[in-house]
Amino acid sequence: MKRHLDKLPEEKKQIISAFSAIAASRGISIYLVGGFVRDLLLGRINLDLDIVAERDGISLAEEFAARLKAKAVFHKRFGTATIIVPGSGFKVDITTARSESYPYPASLPVVRRGNLKEDLFRRDFTINSMAICISQGEFGKLIDYYGGQKDLRDKKVRVLHKVSFIDDPTRILRAIRFEQRFGFSIEPETRILLRDAVKLKMLEATQPQRLRDEIILMLKEENCLKQLRRMDKLVGFRSIHNKLELKKKDYQLISSMQKEVSWYNKLYPDRRILDSWLIYFMAVVDPLNLKQAKEVTDRMVLKKGEDKRIFSYKSLFVKVERALSKDRISPLMIFRLLEPLSYETIIAFRAKTANAKVKSKIRDFFDIYNGMRLYVSGHDLHKLGLSPSPLYQKIFSRVLAAKINGKIRTREQELGLIRKYLRLGL
Repeated sequence: MKRHLDKLPEEKKQIISAFSAIAASRGISIYLVGGFVRDLLLGRINLDLDIVAERDGISLAEEFAARLKAKAVFHKRFGTATIIVPGSGFKVDITTARSESYPYPASLPVVRRGNLKEDLFRRDFTINSMAICISQGEFGKLIDYYGGQKDLRDKKVRVLHKVSFIDDPTRILRAIRFEQRFGFSIEPETRILLRDAVKLKMLEATQPQRLRDEIILMLKEENCLKQLRRMDKLVGFRSIHNKLELKKKDYQLISSMQKEVSWYNKLYPDRRILDSWLIYFMAVVDPLNLKQAKEVTDRMVLKKGEDKRIFSYKSLFVKVERALSKDRISPLMIFRLLEPLSYETIIAFRAKTANAKVKSKIRDFFDIYNGMRLYVSGHDLHKLGLSPSPLYQKIFSRVLAAKINGKIRTREQELGLIRKYLRLGL
């Protein structure tokens, strides 16, 4: 494994070396574990490090954070810490080796101190249950108790024990996510266990917030369409809402949304980065009515800004499409329709409409009208003899309307129009 570690960026090698030295000074064995090891063996980029110490993980993290003057978050109850490495943005998760048990199906685990083998056994799949020793005596040694390396070679997703999906039903969605991300297949016995858990409605028994987090991760994958099709085949969508089914037109909408997200990213790289997962989620709940969509957002405890964007999409699409399809709609009306809406809602509108005029006017909005502002300010109105009052807003609204409609362009023209309004006694 040393040759794999040697290929890492120099900064990561230095961090691993620093942890190794601190652990050696304390006589503690430490290991790289989980997704980082999996991706290292696959030759894939993984920005973050996941480290397990056989004891005193918190004190290791404290010393490392102090040396680097790094920001750190400690969860001493669970023996875990997260360090954000200065200047790089990537993070290091440090955990003291532990074992987990589940008091009842779909519960949160009860955690106790354990050894490395127990810590690796609590992982979701064999491909995520490997470790690389970074202690100075055995640096670079691969530890694979559960056949993860073979499953990587065979491209298999396999659970570690028969009640894995019962203990933690979110592993059902994770199995789909890893299978589709890597082009693997869920091995036959694991697939049987997964289907059994689905029949027992284990996902429906899962805490909604945990279900939400896994669905968001699926929608953030490079090709969420493949993820959703596989989820449909193996699981369905009743865990999201008992009336939710996706049909051919819904998958076509998701595909259209992917194209529109790519369109936006290509044309407007300097604009705000889209919450693309939220756009795809709008497509997922598109078959539901507004009341049912609200039931989903309430149950999953989406953030207020997130559910507001979903409701805007659900409630305003018909109105906006009808208005933008008119031949003689003014630039000001386009601005007033779209400016209050989020980029995510507007992109979802553009994906859903089949009307070329509507698509064109949305592009005009992004190219010309979005974010249009005046050069003049309240200071200019004060210099013209006006004391601050609600009249300021009335004047600004009229001048902005004229600017959007193309009647004025420059600061001087804005001031000229204001003087005209004042002469007319606005």
